[in-house]
Amino acid sequence: MSSYRSPAALPLALLLALSPTLAAADALSLKIENDLLASGDDGHYSNGFELFWSFEPDSGHWSRRLAGSLPGWRADEVDNVAYRFGHQIYTPNDIERAGLIEDDRPYAGLVFAGLSVFGDVPHQGWREAKGLHLDVGLVGPGAGAEKIQRQVHKATDSDEPKGWDHQLENEPFVNLAYTHRWLLQQRLGGLEFEYGPGLGLAAGNLYTYASGSLGLRFGQRLGRSFGIPAVTPASSGSQFFTPAESFGWYGFAELEGRYMAHNMLLDGNTFEDSHSVDRREWVGDAKVGLALTWSRWQLAFATVWRTHEFEGQDEHDQFGSLTLSTWL
Repeated sequence: MSSYRSPAALPLALLLALSPTLAAADALSLKIENDLLASGDDGHYSNGFELFWSFEPDSGHWSRRLAGSLPGWRADEVDNVAYRFGHQIYTPNDIERAGLIEDDRPYAGLVFAGLSVFGDVPHQGWREAKGLHLDVGLVGPGAGAEKIQRQVHKATDSDEPKGWDHQLENEPFVNLAYTHRWLLQQRLGGLEFEYGPGLGLAAGNLYTYASGSLGLRFGQRLGRSFGIPAVTPASSGSQFFTPAESFGWYGFAELEGRYMAHNMLLDGNTFEDSHSVDRREWVGDAKVGLALTWSRWQLAFATVWRTHEFEGQDEHDQFGSLTLSTWL
């Protein structure tokens, strides 16, 4: 048996332990993140996928009791809950070099299971959107990123990745994050608008950061969906939506700045020697995209431009994110 399978199975086992709840889930979403979707390059954040099971909890669900015990939350504010499972691959830009590339980011794979609780609080002319997120997973060879990338590149006749001997070592991680948005709501002609600031906090041995953002949504029937899609390291946004026969759509744009106090994927392993680079503390994202909702389906696409994350980085990164959701 390949050695990577056992540790990689831990987050999946956690997700499967929730299977009685998953059976009653209302919506399923699959998100694909890849630099090829936006820039045509293949490096840095090379690929990621995330599977969401989302549902609106009943009145006695544990998530409502949890919300009722937290400062600033109420049990009836919980809008939806999501169980998540995902995998991500990070590489330097030149994957055909077998030697250590000291001035580019480390090779790294990660696998995780996550839980998100979302709250929505309507007010007169505006609303609050909250999110609490827990992720448990593994960075390192146990995530299986080397084998996955080699097989995909072989099947697509792409460049052979040769530097995985220098990837980060196995390290479990636990990360907790909180997001909060304040959104004004207006109408102009036949369009609905929603815009306002947001704050985010994350703490753990994978990421520790504080963020501030300013976002805008505009379109028709905004009330059927709940937010702007997020791209890592930002905490996963809500994929929940209301099915209806009528067609709905919205465009979105967002600026986000983060103070990164820690990023294992750049700083290297916590307890073992590994490749690392000089991380920049201030990182900014610009994001635009479009979401379409019809019947029991929703499709959202986002493209993100990110400022340099570490010293010596040649140019900014650009990623694409595609999310397909359906009601079960």
